Amino acid sequence: MKIALLMGGTSREREISLRSGERVKKALDALGYDYVVFDVGEDFLEKAPKLKEFDLVFNVLHGTFGEDGSLQSILDFLGVRYTGSDAFSSMLCFDKLLTYRFLKDLVKIPNFVELKEYLDSSPIGYPCVVKPRREGSSIGVFICESDEEFQRALKEDLPLYGSVIVQEYIPGREMTVSIIETERGFKVLPILELRPKRRKFYDYIAKYTKGETEFLLPAPLEPDEERLVKETALRVFTEAGCRGFGRVDGIFFNGEFFFLEINTVPGLTELSDLPASAKAAGIDFEELIDIIIKSAFLKGE
Repeated sequence: MKIALLMGGTSREREISLRSGERVKKALDALGYDYVVFDVGEDFLEKAPKLKEFDLVFNVLHGTFGEDGSLQSILDFLGVRYTGSDAFSSMLCFDKLLTYRFLKDLVKIPNFVELKEYLDSSPIGYPCVVKPRREGSSIGVFICESDEEFQRALKEDLPLYGSVIVQEYIPGREMTVSIIETERGFKVLPILELRPKRRKFYDYIAKYTKGETEFLLPAPLEPDEERLVKETALRVFTEAGCRGFGRVDGIFFNGEFFFLEINTVPGLTELSDLPASAKAAGIDFEELIDIIIKSAFLKGE
């Protein structure tokens, strides 16, 4: 099998994509796969037809283009098989506003409004969360407890994104649920609880800086609580049409799991959540990569 490994890209998550890609490269070497690395740039459309020479595209492009359905649409047009979710599910999950509207009757979601203009104060009170509709790795996410902090967040995000989500802040426990697809169906991995040591929440620095976050794996939950979180995560993942592998993030508070987002191309770095949960389930990194590769051939079956 000949694999095209797509990494890098031009999004604000380029550095993380390169880190994911380097780790995947080592796994592909260990597994004996034949692969070629593509550092995706602005000239990708010119090079894209070359991908028809490959049996599979392994996509580790995080953020815009690689995770929002754009890349998937191009690969579908070319007739090239790829890892992860299809174009529609990728587009849906990358846009948090669309995700919330699509899943609002299926799962508990913190109250939210879309905002396209500057306001002096939060329309839903404080504390609140301001975040872009379309972004990853917690880039552009702010927890605001005052008008001053709220205005600062809008000045940061609105010029870049044109639209933000203002959402109710739930003061619970941050949890992430990783899901992989095998020949036997979807497998929900052990729940990971994230406790940042110095940051307000699990932001970009807490995610990708060693020693910044305490990882509780598996998350300390009662059996019925664990079942609730896992069942909720799997339900939203499958309802959104996700395939292959991914991660569902949320907040556990007062016995309920509040959904925040689905990640369809989650990080695969040495500090990333999905590989950690896989390891807790007895799946080493090389085996995880092999499972992701094989899952791409389950689509359409």
